[in-house]
Amino acid sequence: MTPNRPRGVIAAIATALTETGRPDLPPMLRHARWLLENGCDALNLLGTTGEASSLPAADRMELMAAMAREIAPARMMVGTGCPDLATTVALTRHAADLGFAGALVLPPYYYKGVDEAGLFAFFDALIEATADRPILLYLYNFPQMTGLRFEPGFAAALKARFPDRIAGAKDSSGDLDYAAELAQIPGFDVFPSDESTLAQAPARGFAGCISATVNLTAPLAQRLWRDASDAALAEELGRRRRAIAATPLIPSVKALVAKLHDAPGYARVLPPLSPLTDEQAQALPAWAVLASEPA
Repeated sequence: MTPNRPRGVIAAIATALTETGRPDLPPMLRHARWLLENGCDALNLLGTTGEASSLPAADRMELMAAMAREIAPARMMVGTGCPDLATTVALTRHAADLGFAGALVLPPYYYKGVDEAGLFAFFDALIEATADRPILLYLYNFPQMTGLRFEPGFAAALKARFPDRIAGAKDSSGDLDYAAELAQIPGFDVFPSDESTLAQAPARGFAGCISATVNLTAPLAQRLWRDASDAALAEELGRRRRAIAATPLIPSVKALVAKLHDAPGYARVLPPLSPLTDEQAQALPAWAVLASEPA
C-alpha cells in the first residue's frame, strides 16, 4: 500500500452502536485494530456497512475525529456522500482536515434518472469547494441502492478533468466486467465489493477490494491478495461470503463481529434495518467467527 493511496484488502467496517444509537467507540476501536492486525491493509469507515446514511452528519464527523485520533488516518477511507452538496462538502473537508486517505462519495442519490451533466456538476462543485483541502475522491458505485450508475465514460471524463483528485471507485454492483472496464482508466483504482474477486485482480487490474464480509474474512482475504492463483482459497472466500449473506448482510456481519469479540452490543443496528431474528441468528455459520482458516 503506497502512502495515502489505499490498495489491497479493505474492510467496510461496521459501526458499533450504543443503546441510544450513537457510535460506540471502544468496541469499534477493538475491531478496527483486530482488522489491521489480521489482514486488512486499510479500513473504509462509514460506508453502507457502517450505516452512514442512517447517522446524522454530526455523529459522522465526531466518529471520524475519534477514529483518526486512535487509528492512523492514512490507513482509512471514509464515506462522505450525501444527497445534498453542502453536507457532502462539509464531511469531505472534515475528512481532509483529519488526514484520511480518501473520501468515498456516493452520487446524490435522491433524484433518479439525472443526466451526466447534472452528475458532473455535482462533482465539479464538490471538487471546487474542497480545492484547498485536496483529499483523494473515490466514486461509490452502488446502483442497487442509489438508482444511479457511474458510466465508464463519465468516470473517465471526470478523471481527465480532475486527474489529481479523482483516484478511483468502489463498485458494489457485482458486475465484474463493468469494474474491469473502469480499471482500464489510467490511474483509476477500482475496488470490487467481494473479496473472492481478489483472485481476478492481476488479470483485471483491480486495486483490491472493499468488502463488508472482510469484517470476518480479513486473514483469508490477505492470503488471496498475496497469491491470486489460489483457486481453492478464492472458492472458500466466495462460500463464506454467500453463507454470511444468506441472511440480511449488515445485521449478519454485525452479529458475527459481536461474537468474534464477545461484544453483544456490536449486533445493534439502526432503523430502518432490523436485528436478526432468533431463527436467522441460529442460521449464521458458526465457523465464520473463527475468521482465519477454511472450515
